[in-house]
Amino acid sequence: MEAIYRNADVRHIKNPCFNPAVDYPADLNGILGSALIMEAQDEISRWDGYSPTPLYPLCEIAGAIDVKAIYYKDESRRFAPGSFKALGGAYAVEQLLKREVSRRLGREISLGEIRNGRYAKLTSGVTVATATDGNHGRSVAWGAARFGCSCVIYIHRHVSEGRCAAMESFGARVIRVEGNYDDSVRQARLDAAKNGWYIVSDTSYPGYMTLPRYVMAGYTVMIKEALEQIPDRTAPTCVFLQGGCGGLAAAIAGYLWQALGEHRPRLIVVEPVQADCLYQSVSACRRVDVNITEESSMAGLSCGEVSILAWGMVQAAVNDFLSMNDDLIGPTMRLLARRQNGTTPIVAGESAVPGLAALLAASWQTGLRDALDLGVDSQVLIFGTEGATDPQIYKNLVGAYPGEICAE
Repeated sequence: MEAIYRNADVRHIKNPCFNPAVDYPADLNGILGSALIMEAQDEISRWDGYSPTPLYPLCEIAGAIDVKAIYYKDESRRFAPGSFKALGGAYAVEQLLKREVSRRLGREISLGEIRNGRYAKLTSGVTVATATDGNHGRSVAWGAARFGCSCVIYIHRHVSEGRCAAMESFGARVIRVEGNYDDSVRQARLDAAKNGWYIVSDTSYPGYMTLPRYVMAGYTVMIKEALEQIPDRTAPTCVFLQGGCGGLAAAIAGYLWQALGEHRPRLIVVEPVQADCLYQSVSACRRVDVNITEESSMAGLSCGEVSILAWGMVQAAVNDFLSMNDDLIGPTMRLLARRQNGTTPIVAGESAVPGLAALLAASWQTGLRDALDLGVDSQVLIFGTEGATDPQIYKNLVGAYPGEICAE
């Protein structure tokens, strides 16, 4: 197993734009401020079925790579969608409905009134739409079903039938388009404008900034939970994060900077080499779009365009960027699926494991280990952002269905 990671091709760049300031810069409040974060955390904690997801210590793996501790935040149990995305897309749907119902009534209503279905007649006349590789669309569809509006989801040709069916199970109408994820984004925007639908996207672009802030604010729920779950509440020394359009990294970075100040951990963002728009952007010190010609098995990270809002945070608050190929995804999923010292196996999807895979590769490659300052005192936080969001793909990579793993 060690040889797989030791010989992996992982590229690294240190962020030349990193801001080492202790105090959270005032200009970043416009991206993600404390009031926005607190509102999201308070509201989501009131949703039916809310409970913190588990934080697992990976003691055996930590010992194998000679670090103090590894903590894995398991988002496979996050509401019905089984992904951290449930915290973002669904919350943005709720905020959108609050805004639209308030506008139609001519007075401000509360999120609680949307949550409790008081204005179901009005919300039923609203249609939300988005483009997705799977998890964000599932969250938006679930949020639409929960808060009482219609939903249309756009997927590209490489999105699996299993993920399509999952979104349809929440009542969404799913439309498949030719091309890649970014093509589906463009088609969703065109059709929404034509039909009077409301886009609920996890990425921002010129003229579309408000709802992505709510998405990012929702994501902060899991980092708040994680910091409270770490034994003795000692802050991690480093955090490995998945890339994508940058929204997750921006949310975690913004929260940690505000909450921990000078004690904020080193942040390391991981992307597939086929869709490394954040890596390319930090290399150029400006936003760079990547034309995706080959899809990664890390489907949730297959984004070629960096969110404008996220970039403002990421370029200031993330220390390092890693880019790697797909070879480590299956082995890392299988590693988590094994019982370790009697602990419960962890079912992790393809986009859940890049952070752990990159940590293992970096730990067994001396130059990279030194560059990331990994040592015997390192306490690492990993976000397992999804469970087996497509059971068949999971079986293809792990050799068993998710239910078989959990039943062992």
